[in-house]
Amino acid sequence: MQRIARYKFILLLGAVLGLSSCDKGFEALNVNPNASEKPNVDLLFTQSLLKGNLPLDRAYFFASYLHCGTYIQHFAIAKEIAGSGAGDKYAVNDFYQSFYYRNVYTNTVTTLAEIIEAAKGPENVNKLSVARIWRALIMQRITDLYGDVPYSEANRGKYDLFQPKYDPQEDIYAGLLKEVDEAIKAFDPSKPTYGNADLIYKGNIAQWKKFGYSLMLRLAMRTTRATSTKVVAKDWAQKAIAGGVITDAADIAVMRYSNGPQTYNNNPIAFELVNQDYTTSSKGASNQEWGKFSKTFIDFLKNNNDPRLGVVSVVWTNGAPDTTAALQKGMANGSDVKPANPASYSEPNPATILNYSSPLLVMTNAEMNFLLSEVALRGWGTGDVAQLYNNGVTAALRNWGQFGAAGVIAPARIDQYVAEHALNTGGTFDQQMEQIHTQFWAALLLDEQEAYANWRRTGYPVLVPVKYTGNVTNGTIPRRLPYSQTEQGINGTNYNDAVKRQGPDLLTTRMWWDK
Repeated sequence: MQRIARYKFILLLGAVLGLSSCDKGFEALNVNPNASEKPNVDLLFTQSLLKGNLPLDRAYFFASYLHCGTYIQHFAIAKEIAGSGAGDKYAVNDFYQSFYYRNVYTNTVTTLAEIIEAAKGPENVNKLSVARIWRALIMQRITDLYGDVPYSEANRGKYDLFQPKYDPQEDIYAGLLKEVDEAIKAFDPSKPTYGNADLIYKGNIAQWKKFGYSLMLRLAMRTTRATSTKVVAKDWAQKAIAGGVITDAADIAVMRYSNGPQTYNNNPIAFELVNQDYTTSSKGASNQEWGKFSKTFIDFLKNNNDPRLGVVSVVWTNGAPDTTAALQKGMANGSDVKPANPASYSEPNPATILNYSSPLLVMTNAEMNFLLSEVALRGWGTGDVAQLYNNGVTAALRNWGQFGAAGVIAPARIDQYVAEHALNTGGTFDQQMEQIHTQFWAALLLDEQEAYANWRRTGYPVLVPVKYTGNVTNGTIPRRLPYSQTEQGINGTNYNDAVKRQGPDLLTTRMWWDK
């Protein structure tokens, strides 16, 4: 992971030694008149937002779509087990599964480290706070995929630290919560913000605080099954709620795109899915990965008369996308051959999910209301469990309206669906948890990493694992992704320490919050 930084240091050292004996009169030559001595943190932050959500050279496609999305049965891939279908078949493929690890550290996390270093000082307190919160989100994604990872020593190659230790996930979570808490408290309305360089909130401090507290609630609730003196889920959840999380549509964190001529103008999820699987010319008949929506997911939408069905899904009839509910049909997970009449199987709607100008929802009121409903169910808050659940379902349906006319669901249909799927308040704790988090699973379509993490924590919805010949999990849904194999050579000592502490570097090893 730190290989690039190491090479840079070696080259720099060689240059310094080579010039040390003959630098008389050449000082001016060592100054680049066109280079800035201090990084432009505004531009770097914009870059970090784009890198944090952009494909990162296939990172979304490999990690979220091919693995997390098939593990939790939003999607199904009909490629063979030895190729990109490894996720669907519970197999190991280092290239695909470690790609997120290898790329996020050397892209987004590196950029954020530069911002945090450059933004120190009282005038930049708001910029520093936002960067710290955004870095916490990125690190949460990394640790939730792999478990123990470099955190406290990550991206410190400039200080000659080329082999960072892997921090225990318990310590990472404690550090992330502390980081977010300190960042929120440090905001100062009298100081400058990123303004238009902030592609989410345009520098709105009040909204970044809500984002921070929402991330705090997500982190807290992730640890409900963990026994820890360092992270007490109830305490952090109550702190987040007291601070104020995202409950209204006006405050959701959204990245907007314009389908412009450059890749960064395009919604990264749409761009990746179209270019890597659902090519515009295939019309459902010749997808590159033979990817379709999972039978589990489509059956859930159809059986529940879910108004999202036509919003998210199409089959192809006579070469045209068709949203007719009766025609929608998902593909079984574990398939390894092209299905007969593949155009008749459901795949993402070109007018919404595959639209390059569609928005990317980073943090929503739907997610927060579902978590608040669970908080109330646990007796940690004073809110009404059923109403908060209803708020979550309603928000999840309404948020598709962010995708344009094709995503708008009529208010009457929303009200009907909410009424037909009211929370069974007379049920057991587990029964109510299943309702809450099954709806959460449906709401998190496209945010596959978060959906996968929440499924591992709660166990809902109850999914039937794939029984595929040659799988390496004994027919159980994977609990994590393996580390990059290159780490064993580059950072072997710290890698081995992590494996000894966390458990074997396998798909089935449970991380700290998933014990």
